[in-house]
Amino acid sequence: MVDLSSSLAGLLSFALYFAISLVMLVVFKYVYTFVTPHDEWKLVKEGNNTAAALGLVGAVVGFALALASAAANSVGLVDFVIWGVVALVAQVLAFALVRFLLMPRIVQRINDNEIPAGVVLCGVSIAVGLLNAACMTY
Repeated sequence: MVDLSSSLAGLLSFALYFAISLVMLVVFKYVYTFVTPHDEWKLVKEGNNTAAALGLVGAVVGFALALASAAANSVGLVDFVIWGVVALVAQVLAFALVRFLLMPRIVQRINDNEIPAGVVLCGVSIAVGLLNAACMTY
């Protein structure tokens, strides 16, 4: 019985971190689609746009990777949220990197449902998320 109680001792912390993570994922989706010149969510829901879906999913996965690292390495909930915000900023910067340096026509290409553009955006977003996660192992 002692093993069970010690195993469940972290349940409240898990629930708090997990709930905050889910809220931060939803906030990220709204912030990311607000910051980008095209609303990926709308393009996916209403336009069946695969390129937009790839770009958005890459950004969400990249953010979730960094968020997972923040949860694993934070010293408390406030620290976790701060590093979650850093992860959000990094993902927005990843989009800016693609838009202004790698593919200046990315917005139009996503709107036109050009799959290679979505794949590039997806890949860069996941790569930035991985790097962000690795850098959070302070």
